Amino acid sequence: MGGTAEGLAALGLDTIGLDFADARVETSVATMLASVETELRRNVESADPLVAEAALHLTQAGGKRFRPLLVALGAQFGDPTAPEVVSAALVVELTHLATLYHDDVMDEAPVRRGAQSANSRWGNSVAILVGDFLFARAADIAAELGPEAVRLQARTFARLVHGQIAETVGPRGADPVRHYLHVIAEKTGSLIATSARFGGLFGGAPARHVEALAGYGETIGVAFQLSDDLLDIASESVQSGKTPGTDLREGVPTLPVLYALASEDGDASSARLREILTLGPVTDDALHAEALGLLRESPALKRARETVRSYAEEARTCLAPLPDTAPRQALESLCDFIADRTG
Repeated sequence: MGGTAEGLAALGLDTIGLDFADARVETSVATMLASVETELRRNVESADPLVAEAALHLTQAGGKRFRPLLVALGAQFGDPTAPEVVSAALVVELTHLATLYHDDVMDEAPVRRGAQSANSRWGNSVAILVGDFLFARAADIAAELGPEAVRLQARTFARLVHGQIAETVGPRGADPVRHYLHVIAEKTGSLIATSARFGGLFGGAPARHVEALAGYGETIGVAFQLSDDLLDIASESVQSGKTPGTDLREGVPTLPVLYALASEDGDASSARLREILTLGPVTDDALHAEALGLLRESPALKRARETVRSYAEEARTCLAPLPDTAPRQALESLCDFIADRTG
């Protein structure tokens, strides 16, 4: 990292894997993200003490702030100091936070970002309504940015909902891997695409650059989510933000699991892995440890890594219309980081 990595570290962004070739760009990004952090807290305030406390709950718990980061980097291709850039970052992060409140209710999650989830603390009804409140705050800020921001935020929200519905009802006869990648594109890639688009749009970048940023955002968003799924299996630590093997224990069919289930490998290890995975959630500690070990050594995990790398390389290709400057190099470094972070 460049000369102001301390600023990004203070915001918890030093682990994302950006390499800034220009300290001025890094300073600009860090300054913008610090403003976003301040404004986030101000924009979740409410006259109702319960709403204020619950809305601030996940904001204070932290997070990667990956979406505001993409806004900040996208704005580098125009004027990153434009006041609309911070507002645009607030729209996408508030939208993201709102989805987390709703996701935790649907998943019955007890913990989020290392803290008790809102639904566990205040109940499902409060968590749902606080999520709605955050969506409303995002829409209010988008309205200040103009009709195009409102339109883009609404269309992104529609994609998020479609992705959640697709995940809830399952493949319904479709290829499970293709269905899973579609869900990730809708639930994760869509908002990250809008984040990069907002950065370019409200930074005043040329239209062709804005479109390139949006394409990059969607593809790198899918790659980032897939790499998180792989870390849940491959890491020996809590690098992924949760205990390794959590998805396996909860029966969440991530890409390596889907590849393993679809495999026709006849060797004993692959057959045994399929046998365990077909049981659904692997809650037995001994079976869980066995399945995790088999997955880590499986061709399915290797294939999933190759899929992540292909998305990372596709994202890099999306950057071709952008000028070869320090901001583009930072976005390219993110491709390298994601391709390499799972081994």
